[in-house]
Amino acid sequence: MKIVALETHIVAVPPPHIGGMYWLFVKLRTACGIEGVGEIYAATFGPQAMRPIIEDVFQRYLLDQDPHHIERFFRQAYSSGFTQRPDLTMMGVVSGLEMACWDIIGKAANKPVYELLGGKVHERLRSYTYLYPQNSRGEYDYDDPDLAAECAVRNMDQGFTALKFDPAGPYTAYSGHQLSLEVLERCESFCRKIREAVGNRCDLLFGTHGQMVPSSAIRLARRLEQYDPLWFEEPVPPGQEQAMAQVAAKTSIPIATGERLTTKYEFFKLLQAGGASILQMNVARCGGLLEAKKIASMAEAYYAQIAPHLYNGPIGAAASFQLATCTPNFLIQESIMTWGGFHAEVLTKPLQWEDGYIIPSSEPGLGVELNMDVVRRHSPYSGERLHLQMAASPVDVKDTSPAKG
Repeated sequence: MKIVALETHIVAVPPPHIGGMYWLFVKLRTACGIEGVGEIYAATFGPQAMRPIIEDVFQRYLLDQDPHHIERFFRQAYSSGFTQRPDLTMMGVVSGLEMACWDIIGKAANKPVYELLGGKVHERLRSYTYLYPQNSRGEYDYDDPDLAAECAVRNMDQGFTALKFDPAGPYTAYSGHQLSLEVLERCESFCRKIREAVGNRCDLLFGTHGQMVPSSAIRLARRLEQYDPLWFEEPVPPGQEQAMAQVAAKTSIPIATGERLTTKYEFFKLLQAGGASILQMNVARCGGLLEAKKIASMAEAYYAQIAPHLYNGPIGAAASFQLATCTPNFLIQESIMTWGGFHAEVLTKPLQWEDGYIIPSSEPGLGVELNMDVVRRHSPYSGERLHLQMAASPVDVKDTSPAKG
């Protein structure tokens, strides 16, 4: 079996752009006609700049190669140009192409990918969602703790048993910073009102985005401990695991992080430092399914758990579900609401979600197929905004809007 063709599709996500501004899908085809789909989570450069990069990696390391040779592909791409270092963009490309290889491998074997990575451990996957509160005008409003509490109850009534929110103010190109007293009090107010609304029926996930320096994160954690969140997410920017460990050592709240990390090497340093007990790798960024499985197994030896990050499209989601299904130390999977809307429209069959749980597909490969009519209708993305963006200016103590960034 050998790979002979690549397609790249840059799909514009319709307003309100839940899951990002665009999704990068790839499709590989073998000489025997089997097709595999993948998704690349690479947000550093615009998508049109990514297209030739994807083509270059494909031409160098996958064209005319056997899709089963995952380790060979990873090592050659990881070492491309005498690097052998975690590279966010390269690993995003590798991740999407690698998951497309696994889709082909599973289809050829007539097995779901999780059966080829250790076998099914979980019959269903506990899921959580961010809160998306709306005001009386139908606009998303992230400033009001009362609206957040009402939204939490609605999500709980749908079946969710864990809910995430981030009221900690803007995240900027200059973070981390010291949170103001006003922001600290608002964070506490959000936690208090949501906890009062859901009682002990839902875990609270405090989902910050690296806004703080360690001392500020510790101040905030002390205020939040009384509400017993399941985790405190990415309290400081990534890349300095000792700083993350400072926070972890000063709070009883478990630290979760990893969406901006790639490869087993970065996650090893985090675990070794004691920086987190919950790892949030993104399968479409960290190096692919096999690399994510290695990270999960390494975490298992540290008695750490995984809660895969997901703020992208449904192909990356399907790959993440494959990982979670075969991982003993899986804790919870990020969902984007209940996987309706454009996440369902762009697939031939939607992802399965039921009463707070994701139901792993029993179909071969990743278990999903793109609806190419929808893909073509929404391609290519022609906007200027990146998949995600941070505010460009330093934080202003008087500008406390949690939605900025």
